[in-house]
Amino acid sequence: MAMAQGRLPFPGDYVWYDSGEAGEFTVPIGVKVKTVTEEWLAFLTEDNEDMSIPISEIHRLKPMNDSNVEGVEDMIHLDDVSEAGLLRNIRIRFGKDRIYTYTGTILVALNPNKNLGIYNKEMIKRYAGAKLSDHPPHIFAIANAAYEKMKITQANQCIINSGETGAGKTESTKLVLQFLAAVSGQHSWIEQQILDSNPVLEAFGNAKTSRNDNSSRFGKYINIHFDRTGCIQFAKIQQYLLEKCRIVQQNTSELNYHIFYLMLSGLQDSEKERLHLKDVDAYHYLVQGETPPLPQHNGDELRKVKAAMKVLMFTEEEIWTLFSILAALLHIGNIQFKAIEVKQLEASEVIDTDLVRLGADLLQVDEKDMMKWFTSKSTSTGRGDTVVSLLSTSQAVDMRDSFVKAVYAKMFVWVAGRINRSIQGPKQAAEKSQQRSRSKRNPVADTLSIGILDIFGFEHSDHGNYFEQLCVNYTNEKLQNFFL
Repeated sequence: MAMAQGRLPFPGDYVWYDSGEAGEFTVPIGVKVKTVTEEWLAFLTEDNEDMSIPISEIHRLKPMNDSNVEGVEDMIHLDDVSEAGLLRNIRIRFGKDRIYTYTGTILVALNPNKNLGIYNKEMIKRYAGAKLSDHPPHIFAIANAAYEKMKITQANQCIINSGETGAGKTESTKLVLQFLAAVSGQHSWIEQQILDSNPVLEAFGNAKTSRNDNSSRFGKYINIHFDRTGCIQFAKIQQYLLEKCRIVQQNTSELNYHIFYLMLSGLQDSEKERLHLKDVDAYHYLVQGETPPLPQHNGDELRKVKAAMKVLMFTEEEIWTLFSILAALLHIGNIQFKAIEVKQLEASEVIDTDLVRLGADLLQVDEKDMMKWFTSKSTSTGRGDTVVSLLSTSQAVDMRDSFVKAVYAKMFVWVAGRINRSIQGPKQAAEKSQQRSRSKRNPVADTLSIGILDIFGFEHSDHGNYFEQLCVNYTNEKLQNFFL
């Protein structure tokens, strides 16, 4: 029951209580009145905790409208659309395992961190072809709305996922892809390849952070192309903003990219011997977070990733080359340097040259060249001359880490490109679409598309954010402004 303005509340009334405290995240809270006396008002908070205030502070109370008491599926129907009203509505629904709430055509989703059993084939059938208002809010409803509008208007659509790290953006993207693959009606190999691109990209681009065990550390834009009847034809993935610094440095309670741990736990002993690999604790790049590998970093998970790569037409040679590069980067990360003096100048040299040899052999480059890359730098004068400078030990470490980051980033770009070669479908169809889109006579391509943006989320670390995270936070802020 809501309290009327201008009177004392009755037991059972719901009211807003404003503590008057100043703070960036301080908002009035919803409370339920328990007892009212001449001197005190007693409440039950949303956390089921008892609190009371003297009757002299009744001015801190505000009546709560009925829609805010009961909660609504679409928040445009709330009588009080303040920040407090929106947060309470979401909280009420979340407490009932209703993790989805609409704000018009925007879907607000909360991660339940448990399986609710609401993503099966029956749910896909339920939402396929339905209107947003026909059923309770759901990620399938948003996917269906984009799909149906694309077919009806014959215009391209876009779905944007934005929010905090761990909010479920990557899982939402996978669910949208699952829905689109199911309703397209074709059930072709290309649909399976699109779905199998996720575990591969997650292995190379996701990692454990302090707040999320499977955080996407890169952004991706997936463009699914359909024919005019709504059947999937091909797709393309654009990746950007890979967090390269994670490869060489992790904060406490964080880990490197999943693929390193999957490789060490999942390869056969004979394969690890060929790559000269040991346990996780043996590698500098894997122990800085002082956190053990996750339970899912096991052989079964690696087999799933390799199976997905096979579906995407990766060859055995390509898969082995990727493992060789990953192993090389781990060995290179263990290279240490000692200070020396050359012609009265500070310089450095490698302590264990066997690690350089291992890294060079696996990368198929010259060992002496690699030694020079880490201990010296060449600068062009612009006049055709080159000046060679020797590096100190700290500079050599920076050069080593920069090299590793560059190699991993190039490898990640190659993996994404290799996936695109598979999911772009018949080359002739793609080329025909591109030619038609460039034609002045008929600028409309043969295909329609639904784009899905999955950018990794807001995150604030007590140790300070890396530059890449700063860029991501800024991008997410701009996306939020777009919604507003």
